[in-house]
Amino acid sequence: MNRKLAIVTGATAGIGQQTSLDLAKIGYDLLILGRRQDRLLELKKNILSQSSSAQVYILPMDIRDKDKLSLWIEDHAELLKSTQILVNSAGLARGVERFQDSQWQDIEEMIETNVKALFFLTLKILPFMKKNNFGHIINLGSVAGRWVYQGGTVYCASKFAVRAFTEGLRQDLVGTAIRVSNIEPGMVNTEFSLIRLGNQTSADKVYENMTPLTAKDISETICWILQRPAHVNIQELVIYPTDQAHIGVVNRKST
Repeated sequence: MNRKLAIVTGATAGIGQQTSLDLAKIGYDLLILGRRQDRLLELKKNILSQSSSAQVYILPMDIRDKDKLSLWIEDHAELLKSTQILVNSAGLARGVERFQDSQWQDIEEMIETNVKALFFLTLKILPFMKKNNFGHIINLGSVAGRWVYQGGTVYCASKFAVRAFTEGLRQDLVGTAIRVSNIEPGMVNTEFSLIRLGNQTSADKVYENMTPLTAKDISETICWILQRPAHVNIQELVIYPTDQAHIGVVNRKST
């Protein structure tokens, strides 16, 4: 049986974690990347408990570590020959300050993670897809890559970059059977707001009195896109919760 490998970054939580589980259900082996080894091991256990035929490989590392990532890819080229899917899910935001009040380390972390690491891994994985003339790259963008909001200058810039990259990569790969998609969610209840704001109380207020999307909603959307016929490429898809019409336009129910 020919194995089909899906690579998922940011797999230790949220959308990346749920997508890993759901990809195994539809027949993919998994290479899951994330910084927290304990969570990767737990995710591997959960994947195998529901999809016993799947093969699961873990790569605990910071996706920004280009040297380590390059060495791992070189050492595991045989495994990566079966790569069909790359889900670039790793990403984060830091703070809600105006740009002039931002900390440089926060700016650098967002650009390094959301943009440069995504570009780098895609560059390293594409040769395997090109050799097979088959593959699908899913980038996790955001509605923040379409519309800017105050307090999100750098994060929005990083997601605008992801959107432009997706569009450009589609053009670069025209004539191949490699598809590229950008998923642009609105409000999704994951650890994203906790990481950004630094405490659970503030994170909970983001979703107060409204019903946000879940990681499962996004994962199911990703799986649907991947299962379209080979002649169909969903290049961009914006997905909002019903309670959100735009950035900052949210229906919060009275209590």
